[in-house]
Amino acid sequence: MFNFFKGKSNDCAFYAPSTGKLIKISDIDDPVFSNRLLGDGYGVAPNQEIVYSPVYGTITTIFPTKHAIGIQTKAKDEILVHIGIDAVELAGIPFEIFVKIGEKVTPKTKIATINLKMLKELEKLATIIVVYTNRPSVKEFENLENKNVIARDKLGELSH
Repeated sequence: MFNFFKGKSNDCAFYAPSTGKLIKISDIDDPVFSNRLLGDGYGVAPNQEIVYSPVYGTITTIFPTKHAIGIQTKAKDEILVHIGIDAVELAGIPFEIFVKIGEKVTPKTKIATINLKMLKELEKLATIIVVYTNRPSVKEFENLENKNVIARDKLGELSH
């Protein structure tokens, strides 16, 4: 009834999951993601090991290989946070998960860490890819620039 006292909702905002270089999804070095086969989104080539939630939401999935985490927002967007390119074959060794299924998260929530040194030694890209799996195309992502970002920076807000 008194929703006007609550201020602007963060349900549709999206954030940088790590400090590093923001990458448009079309520039990600993996055709499954760059061709938006799983949905639209963006990536970050991290220069720090911490991965934060890119949205306000609830953890829905944690892959056994620790390279992918599913999050659902209150607006019913389904987000896949995919860590690393061709990282599934590493059986989770370079990753540590800090959340559980059902846990509420915010952009301040550390959801995982990446052993960047190990990935570099294995010649794997550490790119963190944020994909909205229930949205084939999102106009707000078209405006993103390939630039340096700081973890938890607000990158934009989706319209519904």
